[in-house]
Amino acid sequence: MKKVLLFGALVVLAACNSNQPAASTDTKAATDTTATIAAPVVAEIKSPYPVAYSSKFAMDDPKNAETLLSIWKDWDNGDLSAGKDKFADSLTLNLNDGTVLHGGRDSILNVMQKFRSSFAKAVSNVSAVMAVKSTDKNENWALIWGDETDTDKKGKATTFSLQETWRFNKDGKADLVFQTMAKSPKK
Repeated sequence: MKKVLLFGALVVLAACNSNQPAASTDTKAATDTTATIAAPVVAEIKSPYPVAYSSKFAMDDPKNAETLLSIWKDWDNGDLSAGKDKFADSLTLNLNDGTVLHGGRDSILNVMQKFRSSFAKAVSNVSAVMAVKSTDKNENWALIWGDETDTDKKGKATTFSLQETWRFNKDGKADLVFQTMAKSPKK
């Protein structure tokens, strides 16, 4: 009987002395949402092609994704001047039709505003958006996928899918954009 009691006591002591960390009483640490989450280690991709960017990307602060969403909203609202401070002084846009616009922010936004003003309405739907950081090049990017429906001034609507990749400089301003587009299938 003594052996059973001794064995039971050891089991209880072992359970009480588990390796679980003690609960923190530091409420600041428990509520701090700015803490950096360690990104998982990603194996290098072996490619038969030269790759300008490695596979060393990590999730980034969502602020650039939020800026990108705000830029899309300005487009839908038809007023690109509302967000002009979200763009760097020098800007390059690689558009879906092969057009490359490179120059000062104001001149590029004027060209884009004229194009946007040719539509009566633009409505976007976002499928996914994320902010990532190229850790080996120390660059911040935001990626977005979605659909846009543009209605011309005669009332004809055209819907297409977009995928855009936006780079943000150290000041959090967009300075480089790559855009691809596909016509959405008719439903």
